[in-house]
Amino acid sequence: MIQDQAQKLRELYQRLLDNNNEKTTKVVSITSGKGGVGKSNFALNFALGLIESGQKVVLIDLDIGMANLDVLLGMTVKFNLIDMVNQKKSIWDVIEKGPNGLELLSGGNGFSEILHLSDDDTNYLFKELEKLHGYADVVLIDTGAGLSKESQRCHLAADEIILVTTPEPTAITDAYSVIKILHHQVPNLHFKLVVNRVENSKEGIAIANRVRTVTKQFLKKEIEILGFIPNDSIVFQSVMEQAPFSLKYPKSQAAKWIRDIVNIYLNVNHKSAQFTGIKGFIQKISRFGKS
Repeated sequence: MIQDQAQKLRELYQRLLDNNNEKTTKVVSITSGKGGVGKSNFALNFALGLIESGQKVVLIDLDIGMANLDVLLGMTVKFNLIDMVNQKKSIWDVIEKGPNGLELLSGGNGFSEILHLSDDDTNYLFKELEKLHGYADVVLIDTGAGLSKESQRCHLAADEIILVTTPEPTAITDAYSVIKILHHQVPNLHFKLVVNRVENSKEGIAIANRVRTVTKQFLKKEIEILGFIPNDSIVFQSVMEQAPFSLKYPKSQAAKWIRDIVNIYLNVNHKSAQFTGIKGFIQKISRFGKS
């Protein structure tokens, strides 16, 4: 069964290469200033929303020590990126198929282990990851909350960073800290802000504008507001049921607002954005590792 799936992925990859050699894959990292703000749940449902809108998405779980996307999906992951390297597997053998065409890659113990590979193993990893170039429209990387040395390299190399926060004061403060630290290293990073667990859109706008105003005032940097997600009890219920709320409860307020975020992302930002894709991501990750 696993071999059949891997073969189908290889065949699809070759067809995409034959039909569209110019296609570039955008790399988006998803993070938060602190844990417990619903970052991974957002990443999962955002990925499914993109797929519903016709995008081909690969979701990579690199949340160091807290990787849980497979748990949210009720899946058992057979292999991860470290297995791929150690056992010299193809990336097509490691990609897991999820609901509605979602494709999931587990990082195992995350970037901490991946970025301490030998030169030969790192080259093998990057060679396999490069196969995603032109295969997916978007690669979403769910990183850990806060900023470890490893996750910083991921954000600095990505085409865009989606930052998830909540109205909680500590979450807002920590979100701003993430922007500040990364901005001082690479000033032209593209940040998009999502405010989770808001009581209404008015609260979401107020929180987002607060972050945007402080960032503009003290960093002279503009960030984009991507949208808000309501404090909907259905979200917690779907986590307990290990089923994405956007699929399990498509008529819920949370699912509706996720679709709004996806529409804003695709129609307002996605088409006009400049990005370097998987190959650029790998080049930058390598460069930041040497600095």
